[in-house]
Amino acid sequence: MQKLLANRHGDFMTTIGYARVSTRDQSLSAQLAELQAAGAQRVFKEKQSGAKGDRAELAKAIRALGAGDVLVVTRLDRLARSTRDLLNIVDAIAKRGAGFKALKDTWADTTTSHGRLMLTVLGGLAEFERTLIVERTGEGRKRAQARGVRFGRPRALDEHQRREAAKRLQAGDSQADVARMFAVNPATISRLAASRV
Repeated sequence: MQKLLANRHGDFMTTIGYARVSTRDQSLSAQLAELQAAGAQRVFKEKQSGAKGDRAELAKAIRALGAGDVLVVTRLDRLARSTRDLLNIVDAIAKRGAGFKALKDTWADTTTSHGRLMLTVLGGLAEFERTLIVERTGEGRKRAQARGVRFGRPRALDEHQRREAAKRLQAGDSQADVARMFAVNPATISRLAASRV
């Protein structure tokens, strides 16, 4: 018999399950049995890699949630491929006024104050990690630039070719002729001409 749980207002809530396997050859049966045993009245099933951002059944499961409902998965890796992905999904669930829980990762349960605290801490750590990565990347970029490393697309002409092309232009060759001579786009020679003015 399906379980109907009451939320804190005394209204009945719906437990919606989400089950996913990575390949078509894998079976969903173990997850389905666990979700049904946990009281899921409806289960959305998906057979595709968690690395794909456009999981249609997951999107449907989230859209099906109403205020006070709960989305349940057997394990976090069935739902999210990274901490950032998990936090984004949990945020989408929260915006619908619903909760989330993972049966085997019991700390990930937004229906309890302890679970909400754990996910808030996790969100803070993920944001801190992202800030550190941005800072490290910026510092590494500055150090590389100080060593003379150039970022962006490599130049079409090396310094010797640039000098030779400039000599041709000064000798009266047209920009189109010089571009053909060095097998580059005419815009490259046009920029070179402008920089030498």
